[in-house]
Amino acid sequence: MQRIDRRTIEAQWRSGGPVITVAIIAVCVAVWIVEMLTYMLSPTLFARLMSPLVYAPAYVHIEPWTWFSSMFVHAPNLMHILFNMVALWSVGPVLERMMGHWRYLALYVISGLGAAVGISAWCTITGNWAMSAYGASGALFGLFAALLVVFRRIGADIRSMLIWMAVNFALPLVIPNIAWQAHVGGFIIGGVLTWLLVSGVPAWRKWSFTRRMWVYGGTVTCLLVVALVLL
Repeated sequence: MQRIDRRTIEAQWRSGGPVITVAIIAVCVAVWIVEMLTYMLSPTLFARLMSPLVYAPAYVHIEPWTWFSSMFVHAPNLMHILFNMVALWSVGPVLERMMGHWRYLALYVISGLGAAVGISAWCTITGNWAMSAYGASGALFGLFAALLVVFRRIGADIRSMLIWMAVNFALPLVIPNIAWQAHVGGFIIGGVLTWLLVSGVPAWRKWSFTRRMWVYGGTVTCLLVVALVLL
């Protein structure tokens, strides 16, 4: 078994290994363990722990950090975190190697913000503000869309990926209490941002990938923040 130390991490970082993906999984699992222990000890304490971490559109103006914190908390059952972490491991390392560590992390976080906007937009349209959501799936759908855009551009066979995405989009039809609005929001934002990065303004394609991420990612983030404020 390979040792996990500073040199190993640095080597993985230099070689394009899934350092960020592993870090996200580690944080999510660690938080979930704390959740489970708290839930078993005291459901009341568990509720108090989760309340300031879960994204609730009705309270986003007084708890603005929840769009971010909600990406790292999951329901106190094994299936929720297991499904999300397996999905992350299936797409994360590929994207992280292609995009680079920090740009991949930016895509993940911005997709998570898009997921929050998707839920808030649905609440505004329906007038139902008694909603909340948590979990990494909104950001994960952004990664799904990103991989779809990249594979489509390089001409790779995307049929199996389309089937996987169709299954994930269909889950809310058979499993209750899934915030599909977050999936849609994350998917749209992840796809749009990736399309801008690989295509976008023709005159800007000669820019470095990092510069394009700063420009496109920064613009998309600003628009999403404005949307959250106005919704």
